[in-house]
Amino acid sequence: MAEHEFPAHIAQLRKTLASIAAVSDVDQIKADIAELSEQAGQPNLWDDPEQAQKITSALSHRQSDLERITSLEARLDDVEAMIELAEEEGAPELLSEVGTELEAIAKTMDDLEVFTLLSGDYDERDAVVTIRSGAGGVEAADFTEMLMRMYLRWAESRGYATKVLDTHYAEEAGLKSVTFEVNAPYAYGTLSVEAGTHRLVRISPFDNAGRRHTSFAAVEVVPLIEETDHIEIPENEIKVDVFRSSGPGGQSVNTTDSAVRMTHIPTGIVVSMQNEKSQIQNRAAALRVLQSRLLLLKKEQEEAEKKALAGDIKASWGDQMRSYVLNPYQMVKDLRTNYESGNTKAVLDGDLDGFVEAGIRWRAADNA
Repeated sequence: MAEHEFPAHIAQLRKTLASIAAVSDVDQIKADIAELSEQAGQPNLWDDPEQAQKITSALSHRQSDLERITSLEARLDDVEAMIELAEEEGAPELLSEVGTELEAIAKTMDDLEVFTLLSGDYDERDAVVTIRSGAGGVEAADFTEMLMRMYLRWAESRGYATKVLDTHYAEEAGLKSVTFEVNAPYAYGTLSVEAGTHRLVRISPFDNAGRRHTSFAAVEVVPLIEETDHIEIPENEIKVDVFRSSGPGGQSVNTTDSAVRMTHIPTGIVVSMQNEKSQIQNRAAALRVLQSRLLLLKKEQEEAEKKALAGDIKASWGDQMRSYVLNPYQMVKDLRTNYESGNTKAVLDGDLDGFVEAGIRWRAADNA
């Protein structure tokens, strides 16, 4: 970037930042921080540890929201000061640093602009992700495990906490299904664009003839339920089965019937939990995931009714939303956004930010 372009670029960045601040409602963020700070300062805060954790966590998240915006304002101020210093002292090397910093600020602002598009009813929630193997036999089960690793690595790279809730191992290799939480602000809004059918094409490591195979896995993302959601499920609508937890190859993990399978009779939704140590813990975890799925189902039904009334029957998501091709060429491509990457290893190691950002922008444009 040439030196004479700096002022115009800075002015454009300030304009974009002002728009982001307006959409983010900085005044409301400050009001939330003030209210949460008052609650966090109460002497009896930790009499209820669970509620205290929610308050302090919410306060930290809102402070982070504000800091993301104010830090960019400060960085732009520093850049203008560097330009003035370079002109006064005749230090052209500082102008090189200005160009580098402006590029970094633009990238950070672009990421923050995507963040402002997460304004759905449950976007700010933690996420519950379930991956199920589809057509493709052992290949699909192995693909399911690859996807689990990809999402867990993505979460780890962003400093997000995760918790595996349930795993069902396939007989030969891989997973029939897996369910895990991603605990971070806006985890649901971010990961919800990953929901859909994923396809893998590769030379199968399980085929002695070295033939190319195609397999499928389904990714489901639901928002984590909160106490305020009030999703009441009558006892007579739930069927609970208990069984013994097991690991790869059927090896016994424990000797008690601690695993729980919970079926919601009216909808047929089934949730299994076996990764906690006790039946009580697994039952509570299963109920929470069941409530989360019913919450999302309720929202989907409401949206479907609105679309029907409006005469809009267009489907938002296709049956196959992304392809991972490892042979005869290397390419991961999202079929909705057309975003693609030739570095398949990096993607499967968790480099998903480009796909997620493109998905969020695509969804916002599709819903506009």
